[in-house]
Parts: sequence; structure tokens; C-alpha cells
Amino acid sequence: MAIGRVHSMDSFGTVDGPGIRYVVFMQGCLMRCRYCHNRDTWDLREGGELKSHEEVFREIKKVKNFLSGGVTVTGGEPILQAEFVADLFEECRKEGIHTCLDTNGFAKHINDDVIRLLENTDLVLLDIKHMDEELHHKLTYVTGSHTKHFAQYLAEINKPVWIRYVVVDGYTVDPQYARMLAEFIEPMKNVEKVEILPYHSLGVHKWDLLNDTYELEKVTPPTQEQLDLIRDEFTSRGVAAAY
Repeated sequence: MAIGRVHSMDSFGTVDGPGIRYVVFMQGCLMRCRYCHNRDTWDLREGGELKSHEEVFREIKKVKNFLSGGVTVTGGEPILQAEFVADLFEECRKEGIHTCLDTNGFAKHINDDVIRLLENTDLVLLDIKHMDEELHHKLTYVTGSHTKHFAQYLAEINKPVWIRYVVVDGYTVDPQYARMLAEFIEPMKNVEKVEILPYHSLGVHKWDLLNDTYELEKVTPPTQEQLDLIRDEFTSRGVAAAY
């Protein structure tokens, strides 16, 4: 039985998959996204609480009747604790609870734990940061190749996916980058839609609390016109997209 390092839990999530959902935030992430609004979830060894999947599931069962959607595990990056999340999702599915994995897809290897996790996942929210490798590294400080490989694997196993695409001025606001992503996912029959997420700075206070420098402080949210142009890059290729 795996023990998970859990950052926090929210019994009434409405933006992490369909319906009202119980949301479990895992501790630890390997990406260092400049706009991260969960900066306090990065550390793999500090922060959060050590819990068994049974402990977490008991909390979920208390509010099961109020969950019109199901359970979402996010982070941080839940794939880093794939065995724990797989155990939790197995319990959820036994009880008929819909399971959703919110991930950046930074899996260096599709190992047995990741495979079992995906077997017990009903929906994947896959956050693709950037299709241009140089800009991906500039934005996250890591390669984007693992995420692309993960997306292709999800297509191979026909796992339902919602793509999440954050629009950030200076990084992803140019429609050409949305076009690159649209062309990448266009052949993937498992992608149900793209969620276009306008940049926001709501998590800046967490950077301040950790005495870390938030480098995008002067970045403003995209305009309606910019968002429309990005959406059109997807819809013109038959990919459903909304913001």
C-alpha cells in the first residue's frame, strides 16, 4: 500500500472536470512554470501530509452524495505519486465515482504504476504548456517532450482527454502556437475538447510567502480578441475549444 504526500483537499471543486468534484491536491512537481498558481506544491519532500489512500477515500465518502461529478486528483503533479493515485482511483471506481486525473504529463516513463493509474482513470485533463521546445523550456525550465509522448500514449489507448492551454502574453498568446497545438492533437480521436485558460495572477501571494520571485508580475491577461483568435485555430480544424 502506497503512502501519498497530500498537499490539501477540497470537497467542492467546480473547475476541475465535469460537475461538482472532490479535489485532491498532491505535493510535488518537476515543472517550474513561471505562472504557477500552486507554487507551494512544488517541493517533493516537504509540505503536505502523509496519508494512505484509505484515509483520503474515507473523506470522499463523507460527501459522496453531493458529488455530481466525481473525484479529481491534481497538484503539484499526481503522476509523481502514481501508485497512490491508482490505489485511490481503484477505490473510487468500485463505488461508481468518476475519476479525473489533472496532469502536466511529465512522465519520463510509462511504467506499470502509470499504466494502472490510467486504467482506473475516466478522464484526463492534460495541461500542454507549449509546443515550441525552446519556449516550453523558458516557461517551465524542463523539456516538453515527455508531455507530448504522454499525449500520444493517451491517444493510443483511447483515453478521454480534455486539453488545457494557458494563454500567457509573451509565451502562448500568439495564434501560431495554438495552431501548432491544434495540428498536434487534430488526429487524436480521444481529445474531447480544449479548455483555453486566460492567464491570471491569483497565486502570486504564494510566491511572496515563500520569498520567491514572481517574474510575470507585469503580465496582463489576454484580451477577448486574442482569445477568439486562439479559439479559432482549434475550431477551424474541427477541435472543440472554449474559454
